[in-house]
Amino acid sequence: MNSFKTFVIASALILAVSGCKVEKPADTDGHDLWFHNLEQVSDAKPASYTTEAIAQNEIDRFWKGKAAVEIKVLDKQDDALGRDGYRLVFSSGKVSVEANTAIGTLYGVYGLLRLQQTDALPKGSKTITEVPAYEYRAFNHWDNLNRSVERGYAGKSLWNWDELPDKVSPVYQEYARANASVGINATAINNVNANAQILTPEYLQKVKVLADIFRPYGLKVFLSLNFAAPKHIGGLDTSDPLDPKVVQFWKDKTAEIYALIPDFGGYLVKANSEGQSGPQDYGRTHADGANMLADALAPYGGVVFWRAFVYDAQAEDRAMQASDEFVPLDGQFRDNVLVQVKNGPIDFQPREPISPLFGQAPKTNLMLEVQITQEYLGHSKHMVYLHPLWKECLDTDTYEFGKGSTVAAVTEGKYRDNKLSAISGVTNIGDDANWCGHQMAQINWYAYGRMAWNPDLSSDEIADEWLRQTFSSDPKFVKPVKDMLLRSREVNVSYEMPLGLHHIMASNAHFGPGPWETSYRKDWSPQFYHKAGPDGVGFDRTVATGSGATAQYNEPLASTYDNIETCPENLLLWFHHVPWDYKMKDGQTLWNELCHTYQKGIEAAEDYVRIWEKAEPYVDNQRYQEVRTKLIRQAKDAMWWRDAVILYFQTFSNMPIPDDCYPAQHTLDELQQVGVFRRPQMPQGGARPQGAPQMPRQPRPEIYDMLPDYTLPSMPEL
Repeated sequence: MNSFKTFVIASALILAVSGCKVEKPADTDGHDLWFHNLEQVSDAKPASYTTEAIAQNEIDRFWKGKAAVEIKVLDKQDDALGRDGYRLVFSSGKVSVEANTAIGTLYGVYGLLRLQQTDALPKGSKTITEVPAYEYRAFNHWDNLNRSVERGYAGKSLWNWDELPDKVSPVYQEYARANASVGINATAINNVNANAQILTPEYLQKVKVLADIFRPYGLKVFLSLNFAAPKHIGGLDTSDPLDPKVVQFWKDKTAEIYALIPDFGGYLVKANSEGQSGPQDYGRTHADGANMLADALAPYGGVVFWRAFVYDAQAEDRAMQASDEFVPLDGQFRDNVLVQVKNGPIDFQPREPISPLFGQAPKTNLMLEVQITQEYLGHSKHMVYLHPLWKECLDTDTYEFGKGSTVAAVTEGKYRDNKLSAISGVTNIGDDANWCGHQMAQINWYAYGRMAWNPDLSSDEIADEWLRQTFSSDPKFVKPVKDMLLRSREVNVSYEMPLGLHHIMASNAHFGPGPWETSYRKDWSPQFYHKAGPDGVGFDRTVATGSGATAQYNEPLASTYDNIETCPENLLLWFHHVPWDYKMKDGQTLWNELCHTYQKGIEAAEDYVRIWEKAEPYVDNQRYQEVRTKLIRQAKDAMWWRDAVILYFQTFSNMPIPDDCYPAQHTLDELQQVGVFRRPQMPQGGARPQGAPQMPRQPRPEIYDMLPDYTLPSMPEL
């Protein structure tokens, strides 16, 4: 009998003898999210479908405290609270939830219940004030009208367009409630690769039903638009943003939307990127296109989220293109336009430096876009807590306005007179019973909302809250599982793309390794990014010998990244092409460092299984088994990543895998047969026909059946 199995049996005997047996929770499918441990004390129904009635009903159903709770909208506005902020006043025998607006009181009620669930209610008199950092705390759904979800890994879209507007699923209200509980107040419900049909009267009637359901929860609807809509549905022969007929089309369409949805939030736009139509088709700028839409929205108080995710196949360094295109436009955008910038300059990789654009556009409203769905981090098959990734970006100093001008400070609007601010997250939600495809992936939905409200919260604080509300408050469960979550992003980087490697995944599925892959577009080719050869590996972005991308950062970042001696080692191969025998700070060669980093990632992923098995008494059997199965798959996938990348790079380095690392279980030839998919051929340059909606890019299901079979060397009993 192996030592681990002996330990488990011994531990069980000790628990039995000591009489400390933990009562096993009842099975659940996870649909109740972080409300799981919110014990119902009443089955009262809301008096009406208003924000005020919903807030009171949440207290009536779930408040267990002896103190009476008073919910009140202040007669005299408190400027310090703004529109959404709230104050909890604890005094003898009473709790007062105060806000300037009804939605502020609802946020306050959820804040109070959160304190109750996490055993954090204050003792004695105390006042707690909470004000959100961002005005718009937005979701981006990449949901298509046929209910497929681009980069979605949790089933089909929530929105059943075929049944709307006549049949309404209860999940729509559940969705709105969950978002309100963490402060999310805006949702773009359709894919940025938009189908113009969403703007037709037929679909706007369906959208209206969703907006009416969301409204009492403070959730505004946004729509992603296809910039070529005037041609697709307007009967025009152009979509030129300076053409009077096009300007009038958008004014009329916007008025039509607001007549149906008076609190409509505005438009989310992807233009002139990946074949999508945009103002550059007509020799116009991003500012021309955004300002045309902003002018149409301005009379109603609407805003434009204009994505800075732009690149084309001709770019020498895709990481530079957003800054190249948007910096010259700084100061030209209307006040109700926010330029939406991904956290990094490529595309939601497991680790990237911040986008340099955050430090280059002082006169423009910039908003951060993060990805909650795990497009490049193992889909919903791997457990990766993403808040540490987002927090790393928010806390990075851009030095745009001197030391201390972090990405958080810049996007919160602390350096601008115009205080319009926003943050967005690409959702990981589908119609799976557990919403997110992986029970543990729910933390990323929760963490995004909490971060959007308060970017100063730590990853530890948020994980602690979520675990206590979703599973158990027992320290024997919370401490080890929280530690597992807090390490998970770094572990994912270690077994996928460490030391600054990026975009070397299987290019179509974006799942699993594919460093050998090529593409008819160089900017979709892993080989374009790692540039492995006999002389080394990594993308040279230095000023002297590379693309010069380091110069897009402010000092001291520019010099730090440009110098191989000062560049952080976790970004080394992002900015430098490095010889295989280069000596790292710990004295190892680059080759050995890569091998050992992958090894650490595998061992940590294996360790997840051990930690989760020890947590078994505190978790219902259904969720326990679901998570355990996925953790085992994750550990095996970590070995798949290591074997594929290291064996491929070994053809250039000609160096041995160190003896203290696991030996490869498959040959390179075997691994190269897994998941060999080809994108459909497109017109020259890789562009779709002008304005045509992008088809969802999903892995064919058989990729998961084709994965190589792995054992876990240190866990043979599994």
